[in-house]
Amino acid sequence: MNKRILTALCLICSMSLLASAVLADSLTLNGTVAAGKTIEVYAPIGGTVASVVAEVGQEVGAEDVLYALKTTKVYAEEDGTVTGIFGEPGDSAATVSTRYGAVMYLEGDSVYSVSASTDNAYNTTDTKFVHVGETVYLKCRSNSDRTGVGTITSIEGTSYQIKVSSGTFIPGDSVDIYRDIEYTNTKRIGRGSVSRTSPTAVTASGSIVRFAVKDGDQVKRGDLLLETLDGTFDGYYMSGTDILAGSAGIVGSLSASQGSSIQGGNVVAVIYPREGMRVEATVPEDSRSDIKVGDKVMIELEADESKTYKGVVTMVSSVAESGSAETIYRVLVSFTPDHEVNFGMSVVVTTLEAEDEEEVTEHADEPAEEKDAEEISGN
Repeated sequence: MNKRILTALCLICSMSLLASAVLADSLTLNGTVAAGKTIEVYAPIGGTVASVVAEVGQEVGAEDVLYALKTTKVYAEEDGTVTGIFGEPGDSAATVSTRYGAVMYLEGDSVYSVSASTDNAYNTTDTKFVHVGETVYLKCRSNSDRTGVGTITSIEGTSYQIKVSSGTFIPGDSVDIYRDIEYTNTKRIGRGSVSRTSPTAVTASGSIVRFAVKDGDQVKRGDLLLETLDGTFDGYYMSGTDILAGSAGIVGSLSASQGSSIQGGNVVAVIYPREGMRVEATVPEDSRSDIKVGDKVMIELEADESKTYKGVVTMVSSVAESGSAETIYRVLVSFTPDHEVNFGMSVVVTTLEAEDEEEVTEHADEPAEEKDAEEISGN
């Protein structure tokens, strides 16, 4: 027989014997890729979930949005001018209101009111009887150039209140009140004193997210003034209306749904970092002594046998798993995954002796046929 062929056959036999020895001494376990590390995501502030942006099983980055929160919007109740804004985004609206009486003030188009009575009305039944909602005409008794128009807003006995819609007066002016713009004496329905109307205090609950207006802005009834969220921002720093993942990984669970209410500090999601992947396997009691912490193993994906990874045993449980028909113990294996590995994948774990792993690695570096050819040509 040709010497070179004989040498090649001997080499193949040696490798077969080596492989058999490795298999004879190895232990094979079935396992699953699991999350060795989990990160809980806490809601920075309370609120109502406007939308759930992420999905369970989705891979996310640290800055990706998991939830968007719905803000509470505060609108202007009348036309007017914003005359003061207190606080900043992130501040507690209640705290600001306690300190300044309001989050902001709104000065209506009418800055005067009149407290009046029918005591000085023209002495007829008609002029002594006024009605809520009727338009009246005002003339200052000390300066006839100061006139105005108003509306009766409330009545109590012979007294009534007037909201001045136009005209210029000085607080404290005494005015006569008429039913006609000609100020006819027989149409006089009373006398009153002009006061400055207090600006409307705009209050809110929760924490301020943003102001939609600035001091001095003219607004119409129904215009948006500000937005708030329930609860208190951490350190009064407004962190926004979105809840972010905070860490890169796979979304393991989402505990809130659209329309649900969440409280600040509650856990609303769990992230599985990819670098925290590990293999969880089980070993029967009669083989438990054949595996120990620190053993090197080879991990093979059941879905793709060509994908293998090196691993190290990090724990062999001393407490048997409950609920199993046979006595088994949990085994944990650390390894470095790539993006071919996903949580829940089934794997096969094979233990290796240190010298066997070196031999397998050496022979795996280049195809066997190339190694045979090199050795044959060298003889």
